[in-house]
Amino acid sequence: MSDYSLISWNEAGIERSARWYSEKGMPAPRRVLVIDDRMTADVAYRLVCEGTALLWKGDFQNARQLLQALARRIDKKRLAHKTTSSPTELFHRYRQTQSQRARILGSLLIPFNADHSIPLRRAPDVRLECLEAHGPRTEAYIASLCELQGLIGAFEWRKKGIALPALGGRIHPHYGVFAPIRSEYVDLVINTPLPRQVTAQSVAFDIGTGTGILAAVLARRGFQRIVATDLDVRAINCARENLTHLGIVTQVDLVQTNLFPEGQASLIVCNPPWIPARPSSPLEHAIFDPESRMLWGFLHGLSLHLAPEGEGWLILSDFAEHLGLRTRAELLAAIDAAGLKVLSKSDVKPYHKRVADTSDPLHAARAAELTSLWRLTAK
Repeated sequence: MSDYSLISWNEAGIERSARWYSEKGMPAPRRVLVIDDRMTADVAYRLVCEGTALLWKGDFQNARQLLQALARRIDKKRLAHKTTSSPTELFHRYRQTQSQRARILGSLLIPFNADHSIPLRRAPDVRLECLEAHGPRTEAYIASLCELQGLIGAFEWRKKGIALPALGGRIHPHYGVFAPIRSEYVDLVINTPLPRQVTAQSVAFDIGTGTGILAAVLARRGFQRIVATDLDVRAINCARENLTHLGIVTQVDLVQTNLFPEGQASLIVCNPPWIPARPSSPLEHAIFDPESRMLWGFLHGLSLHLAPEGEGWLILSDFAEHLGLRTRAELLAAIDAAGLKVLSKSDVKPYHKRVADTSDPLHAARAAELTSLWRLTAK
């Protein structure tokens, strides 16, 4: 996140500046041109492709239309997914294309007052959305219109929530916390038999809790004490709110830490990021794990935190294997090197809508993907 640098521009011959804010951590643009409703989409597209950010001072709804026009021009040049020779090369080109798309669309900027209101004609009232995501501010600032749209979408997700019949309620993801819309991994944790030695008095750990969804599943399965960890304070607050609404917050200790809390547990559950690549925004940390650091960290620390005869449940997609980013042999070798053995493995095919999207450049890998729950124990 970047909200301490300044963005500067010339407006009617006067040099102006304001605080720059980017949830994605994008640096403040160096070249900024003030534009309004007279700007055409073709000229705007050429300018942003050349590296010029556009600070909008016209009608807000026209800014939205310009952003849509920029997106259409980008999508005309989408990567053709049959032009590369390997899944790995295809993935890296796809990520590069997505990064360029995000940079171009993120170059259309709008001003905000210190109270998060937008000083543009026909601008919506987004003060509550911005306040919940960013907290109070004391100065006016400039931010990307594209990021604002993502913030508004996240706010709607938070209000509506995600229905989870197995929990008898809904999970409400906060802004910046990954939404558990791929619920097949939840089904794996619900349906896998608990270790025979587990009792209601046993302790369970949920590593990387996010919205708190797996901690809630463990509580529903009878655990009276669960320790749920996450490094992100937003995730901790999100999980606390969800567990409170579900009436099980007293069963869960929430700890802000990297990976494991102190002590041992009879069951330790972890659903780490499944793609070993660099994230391009804070939200992508739930999907992308550079060099599989969280995965390897979980495996190598697991045996130290397992109670005698305890189990670690690793929930992991094999998507990276189909992309050539990690091999099954590497995963098995890491499990062995960590002093662990595999008791069993359960698989489920993802059923999210992207699996059926044949226009997706990564469709072949998505169609072959399996999500697995690996039951691990110390040797």
